[in-house]
Amino acid sequence: MSKVIKIGTRDSELALWQAKTVQQQLENLGYKTELVPVKSTGDIVLDKPLYELGITGIFTRTLDIALLNHDADIAVHSLKDVPTILPKGIVQVAVLKRGNVNDTLVFKHNEEFLGAKEAVIATGSLRRRAQWLNRYPTHTIVDLRGNVNSRLQKLKDKDWNGAIFAAAGIGRIGIRPDESINLSWMIPAPAQGAIMIAALGENDFAVEACSQLNHEETEICTTIEREFLNKLEGGCTAPIGALARIKDDEVSFKGVLLSKDGSKKIEVTRVEKLGNHHDIASYASDYIIERGGKRLMDDIKNGSKKTNVFSTKSLTEDQRLLFNEKVVSKSSDFIKTNPNRIHKHVVKDEIENVIITSKNAVDALLTNFSKEALKFKNIYCVGRRTKRLVENKIGKVIHTEKNAKALAEYLVEFIEGTEVTYFCSNLRLDDLPTILDANHIKVNEVEAYQTKFDAVKVDDSVKNIMFYSPSTVQSYLQKNDAEGIAFCIGETTAKEARKKFKDVRVAKVPTVESVIELVNAHYV
Repeated sequence: MSKVIKIGTRDSELALWQAKTVQQQLENLGYKTELVPVKSTGDIVLDKPLYELGITGIFTRTLDIALLNHDADIAVHSLKDVPTILPKGIVQVAVLKRGNVNDTLVFKHNEEFLGAKEAVIATGSLRRRAQWLNRYPTHTIVDLRGNVNSRLQKLKDKDWNGAIFAAAGIGRIGIRPDESINLSWMIPAPAQGAIMIAALGENDFAVEACSQLNHEETEICTTIEREFLNKLEGGCTAPIGALARIKDDEVSFKGVLLSKDGSKKIEVTRVEKLGNHHDIASYASDYIIERGGKRLMDDIKNGSKKTNVFSTKSLTEDQRLLFNEKVVSKSSDFIKTNPNRIHKHVVKDEIENVIITSKNAVDALLTNFSKEALKFKNIYCVGRRTKRLVENKIGKVIHTEKNAKALAEYLVEFIEGTEVTYFCSNLRLDDLPTILDANHIKVNEVEAYQTKFDAVKVDDSVKNIMFYSPSTVQSYLQKNDAEGIAFCIGETTAKEARKKFKDVRVAKVPTVESVIELVNAHYV
């Protein structure tokens, strides 16, 4: 074979070891080869952690360019460094038999610090950092970058207790210290310990040659792990671990997603027969996402972005997903409610006209009485959701309006009789009883629940606030200034906001989702 296969590789000791391994195997098959060492951005930029560089494929980009420029026929990578989506024209042609998949702790003196409250551990990996802090939350993590040799030297020079390495890396070049242990509890990076060969898909000669080096079992396992990573939209910036193994014709998988500080962890395991393993990654990623993974990933991605919208009501996961990508939101309940004790005599007889304006009033009534004890003839509500809740749990609603003022105006025209019972909060809406009183309709107010302000101080960078009732506005203003835009759920809330805010916007319909639409429209 007269054609020479040019092998592109990084020029670190470990990368050269991997390239020479591929070179030896190709030459054993009778191919002629030549090593083409290049430097990568990941080797050159050593003053920042990998996850802060914000670039996927930082160790592969230079070799991708070498392939596309035909400066190399193949590129040899640590598969864990390779983005899950390859550049156009470049294909994975082989994965060599996998080495040690574990992470290894190299310690300076002994392992006694593992039982101590305070210790300093070095790693440049966000995944290792998060898993270590999850297990040892009081320890301190410091950043560690550079090639394997320089990292080991830093451990010797610094006042650290230990540092974490890939077992395969320090093992392959024969520099694993005696003072080290495998961290079997730590889930490795997807495809850790595997060497991958990439080439241009159109380079038939290189593809055919290297495909003979492929190890099928390693390919199956690493493909599952990388597909899991891809479906979670992870990369160098997310603390994601994944490991698949094949034993006795079964594929077992374990995956994990953590918050950056390790305080939150979502794990998944799955076992399938070999041949039925193709859906493992989809199952595992869906499992993670359904248990809060989407929110965790959003928090990781938005970690460096400043919050620009604050909701004065805690939002559900589904509601958070409705924001467009320009919105970085936080939420908290600025109002706390507690049901009051309602005396039995209030509902002992049938009440002709009842007004219910919130879910809290419904909850308070059902805390005190059974559905059967609530003998309400005509029920009037504010809001479609309140209406649905009342009809599901109490009885038929005669009429509903989008806000209290509109309901009061309706009752002035169409109410049967001249008296209503209003189940309200201690901080009730003023519009409704004022309008009814002015039109000679008696309002019997029953304080069904207590409303308490529970605001937090919002960061000064946050200027846009979402409000859902006049009391959320009042609560917010106890600890914050009226600056920026007030996005309001309805006109009654907007009226309160206008007392202090210059820019007040009102949702088309009185729902949280409509307020979110209002926010999104501002950021388009």
